[in-house]
Amino acid sequence: MLVNVKQQSPTRRAFLLRALTLGLLLTPVIAVSVEDDETGFIGFAAGASRTQRALEESFASSLDAGNLRLWLKRMSSRPHHTGSPGGAEVADFIVEKFRSWGFDTKIETFYALMSTPKESVVEMLSPCKYQASIANPETPGDVSAETEVSLPPYNVYSRDGDVTAKAVYVNYGVPEDYEVLARHGIDVKGKIIIARYGKSWRGIKPRLAGEKGAVGAILFSDPLNVGYHRGDVYPAGPFLPEQGYQRGSVMDLPRRAGDPLTPGVGAINPPDSFTLEEVSEIISPIPVLPLSARDIQPILAAMDGPAVPPEWRGALPLTYRFEGTVELHLKVRQNWEIVPLLNVVARLEGETWPDEWVLRGNNHDAWNYGAQVALSGLVTLMEEARGIGNLTKTGWRPKRTLIYLAWDGEEQGLLGSTEWAEMHAQELQQKAVAYVNSGVTTQGFMNAGGSHSLETLVDGLTKVVRDPKLGATVYERVAARIEVEGDAQQRTDLASTGRYRLTPLGLGSDYTPFLHHLGIPSLDIAFDGEADNGVYHSSFDNFDFYDRFGDPGYEYGVKLAEFGGRVMLRLANADILPFEFSGMAYALSQYVGELQQLTHQMRSDTQQHNLFIEKQVYQLLYDPKNNLVTPAPQFEVPQIDFEPIKHAVASLSLSAERFLAARTTLEASGNMIDPRENERLNAILARAEQALAPQHGLPGRPWYRHHVYAPGYYTGYSVKTLPSVREAIELKNWQEVRKEIINVGNLIEKYVVEINKASLILEQAAM
Repeated sequence: MLVNVKQQSPTRRAFLLRALTLGLLLTPVIAVSVEDDETGFIGFAAGASRTQRALEESFASSLDAGNLRLWLKRMSSRPHHTGSPGGAEVADFIVEKFRSWGFDTKIETFYALMSTPKESVVEMLSPCKYQASIANPETPGDVSAETEVSLPPYNVYSRDGDVTAKAVYVNYGVPEDYEVLARHGIDVKGKIIIARYGKSWRGIKPRLAGEKGAVGAILFSDPLNVGYHRGDVYPAGPFLPEQGYQRGSVMDLPRRAGDPLTPGVGAINPPDSFTLEEVSEIISPIPVLPLSARDIQPILAAMDGPAVPPEWRGALPLTYRFEGTVELHLKVRQNWEIVPLLNVVARLEGETWPDEWVLRGNNHDAWNYGAQVALSGLVTLMEEARGIGNLTKTGWRPKRTLIYLAWDGEEQGLLGSTEWAEMHAQELQQKAVAYVNSGVTTQGFMNAGGSHSLETLVDGLTKVVRDPKLGATVYERVAARIEVEGDAQQRTDLASTGRYRLTPLGLGSDYTPFLHHLGIPSLDIAFDGEADNGVYHSSFDNFDFYDRFGDPGYEYGVKLAEFGGRVMLRLANADILPFEFSGMAYALSQYVGELQQLTHQMRSDTQQHNLFIEKQVYQLLYDPKNNLVTPAPQFEVPQIDFEPIKHAVASLSLSAERFLAARTTLEASGNMIDPRENERLNAILARAEQALAPQHGLPGRPWYRHHVYAPGYYTGYSVKTLPSVREAIELKNWQEVRKEIINVGNLIEKYVVEINKASLILEQAAM
């Protein structure tokens, strides 16, 4: 083992010892990896498996951590947000590198509406006078203070506004927080809300506040979550100084992504003119600004209303209160401009199936320096591409076309990737095999999410790639973590299957237009979990920070490059695409079970609620002097028939078993598939997931089409599985629930039809 356990903190040391022990104990009982069998590479014949193994080992041995550090330092040396000179420099640098590695590389330019700050004011008018600085922080020893900082603190796509109103603290500003406020008789209508960052996508906070009647919003970084409460602040440690700000977008991304002016259409030309009325549904409904902990402290300290419950308290040295006599003046004016999006597109043509594309992406733009977010992911993608480019020097070519993509405008609203995907939508749905994404990587555990049809591929590779510090496979590290920290279901699944499970994807990165909009099988990969970080989207996210705290030595960056490269090489070279469907069947059965449990819990809660109301009514009737609040109306949760989805999932399970058996039989027979049938088989496998993402999309937000995964409308980052059914249940729209159960059941059955088509081709070839 490469880790020195004695040098760790006592808590960390105990975890590592436990994890190492578990890793050793788990080794004998883990299901045999497909990598242990020369014939076991999914989609490869025995001889091809040996060739592929040698190819991947040659690729992995060529990776160099020094390149990651060199490129990260170069690209994070100055701010490079979308539309900036630094952004253009970074794009040109990426182009230069990819061309030197043998890729046919160009920049595809799109044009999007973006806002930058013109005037930002937060001042307290009563009970005392105070004005927030809203300025870029300068901290002794902070290297960012010595160089250019191009973007002051602001929230892109905030509505312009000038409002004066009373302030109310709403905790994280998520739906359950407003339920607490209501129980305390507090209304935010006509007020300026103050919310902590965290718990949900930041854009949901002002949107929800606007729906509740608020006229303005302030978002702040509480030291409890990201600052001194957790440890030393930068530059001494990895956490956010009290004068640090989190920038970020407040676009209504759970509604749709991309350029606000061109929904569903690639923005290849700048508009002659535009009005903000055209984008009113997608920008924040109220003006919003971010504040630092230092900025917000005098405002919260001046509140003199009732104290909040314990779970609402942060780490500032004051009593957190709901509201009081604090009156604020909030003013936001922004420059609304059309900016170019510089997407780098690097292509390595396939020699057998050039019209089958394997896509790999990471964004290159950032809030200021962006060393961790998102250059840490980009440099791994670049080193991965360099390693694959080196293979071509031996005469090797991929069977399928590899396309590497460095996106612009991700931070504002997935602008570059969405415009590119919308522009090439028809071609992508015909040619794309899969999209593999990264965004950020640090030290820690393999973290992969995405389409469950790719789960078997990922599971196999987690048992090949090894943790750079512990020497165990990345699967063994994750398995040990589940044994220590996982829930009962995770531990049971691990013991029975020995399988790495993909997590479903919500909102958060550039896989969104591919998976959620176009139904293209997608992955998102990273290492994380052991690098403390509080400087997200701040000017402290610089090279010095990442070099010392993110991934010192860039060992995990190299491992992500290895993992991503192996995924790309498998997808590029497999004669039969390495898709399997048992993971999807298992996941869907879990999601249906969750919906049943949700309705059961709601029914139980309803019975308790109605019993309480009956007691209230009884007391009002027989003891009118009781000072009781007028009882809320009773409501019922009806019995829900989930049979259409359950039947479809059962069909999928049988279909997945049939497909696996057919492929196994073909491999054992030694027969070869006719080349034309092989192409047809791979086309079916690549496009099957599109059956789950019909053109009509989700109710109320048709841009999102996938009916198995979607970002939650009121959670954003967090995924909602079977979203059209789940959110209808949460909204108690029982008619919609019944309709969507039938709809989703039909979509799964269409997915089953495609899998059965693939199985039939395999079965006929094996005869």
